[in-house]
Amino acid sequence: MAGNSSKRGRQTVRDMVLSMAAVGVVVVIGYFSIPSADGNSGVHPVTYQVEMASAKRAAPYPLLGPGTLPAGWVATSVTYSGHDRSGHAAWHLGLHTASGQYAAVEQSDGRPEDVVAQNVPGGKPDGASTVNGQEWQRVQGDHYRALTRPAGSTGTTVLTGTASYEELAQLAAALN
Repeated sequence: MAGNSSKRGRQTVRDMVLSMAAVGVVVVIGYFSIPSADGNSGVHPVTYQVEMASAKRAAPYPLLGPGTLPAGWVATSVTYSGHDRSGHAAWHLGLHTASGQYAAVEQSDGRPEDVVAQNVPGGKPDGASTVNGQEWQRVQGDHYRALTRPAGSTGTTVLTGTASYEELAQLAAALN
């Protein structure tokens, strides 16, 4: 009888673990298949105008940001740091484009090549684009592409993300 009861104890634990695994699978499937309640498929809009106005006053370079976003675009993140991890002033505005891609405005007073390398890993020159009479250098990275404008020692602007060059040009046209 003693041998039979110890076998029953192991079966009970085994059954409980299997039941928990089955419930876990159902929870994971439900989590990824049920749409979000706000209808934005996980995109959480933020307002950026106040942060941008404050950053413009604090930045040691002419900070750029869109006055209004292109139709269908949503701001998703915004930060300004007077001293980022490399000791430079850094501005970031993350965006969700109308086509569902990611785009960002990244600005820093760090060395232009460092700013581009940090924001476009594996970046290589890929031509140029002219937006509103200003020339932007194209950079194609491992995962992101970018339009960049070094502004000497006063700051470098990088428009980057998974967005197309055309969408990044739309963003460049909205900057002021």
